[in-house]
Amino acid sequence: MSAPVRTARDPRAWEMKDLMLTVVLGVVFGFVYWALVQAWNGLAIAMGPAGDLAQHVLLGGWLLVAPVVVAIVRRPGAGVVAEILASVVEVVFLGSPVGPTLILAAALQGLGSELPFWITRYRRFGWTVFAVSGLLGAGLVFWFSAFRGGWYGQEVFALRLGMQLVSGVVLGGLLAKVIVDALARTGVLDNFAIGRAEIGHTQAERNE
Repeated sequence: MSAPVRTARDPRAWEMKDLMLTVVLGVVFGFVYWALVQAWNGLAIAMGPAGDLAQHVLLGGWLLVAPVVVAIVRRPGAGVVAEILASVVEVVFLGSPVGPTLILAAALQGLGSELPFWITRYRRFGWTVFAVSGLLGAGLVFWFSAFRGGWYGQEVFALRLGMQLVSGVVLGGLLAKVIVDALARTGVLDNFAIGRAEIGHTQAERNE
């Protein structure tokens, strides 16, 4: 009898643990995003006549879950799925004032945030990639928000865009990198793709 042929497992294939972590982080960040709404309201009051711009200051915070999840599980679509799950939690369970359109905005945020990782085939997770992730996530959803909010033609249109892009880079990109690195150092992610990649990198350095 011939031995059974074993086929190599696709390194990009989803495992149950990847799905579970994506769901858990999506739910957790749904509550984080709800807290950001409260911060947004407080900041808007503090900013007085310019309070409408408060949303752009904090927008990057609503991008966090996508790059965090992508960097950990390194599976195509993980960022989009996590953002949508977080928005569903906000809308269905926490009564977000934005309503169901938030889910569409979340899909755009997740798509923009995941795009740089997809372009690099989920192999590069440096500061630059995270920064571009935040930039694209904030930029892509801006045009949808501008249409929905009637911002086109306003004198502060360019200011809105600039503030949102900066927030995306800082809060949605660089802060996500800080969070991922902090979690990786604890060892709790060793069983995921990020942990296996780090182990492989360390072994390669030892063999040099």
